[in-house]
Amino acid sequence: QVQLVESGGGLVQPGGSLSLSCAASGSFFRIDTMAWYRQAPENTRELVAGITRGGSTDYADSVKGRFTISRDNAKNTVYLQMNSLKPEDTAVYYCYVKAQRMNLLYQEYWGQGTQVTVSS
Repeated sequence: QVQLVESGGGLVQPGGSLSLSCAASGSFFRIDTMAWYRQAPENTRELVAGITRGGSTDYADSVKGRFTISRDNAKNTVYLQMNSLKPEDTAVYYCYVKAQRMNLLYQEYWGQGTQVTVSS
């Protein structure tokens, strides 16, 4: 089974920065897509940024120019560097991984979520 462990959340001032990380461990053949989602209270979960195994990225319009997603395939880890944070970035951030199991069947996994709070 695959487990995702997130870290890096916290409380920051508007305009500040945070860096999130998510490490995948367990039994799998290869990780395909990795992404970050977020969900604020009473809102739906939305895609923040995604990255393919080859490094192609996609960002929500609301975070373009401020956030950067990256990955280290050797470490099975995805990162999210968040700069120029705004109060509206406040949410629980979830790591997402689509991976092939050892039998090559695809499976989706979610991290436990980490709280990001931007105060004003």
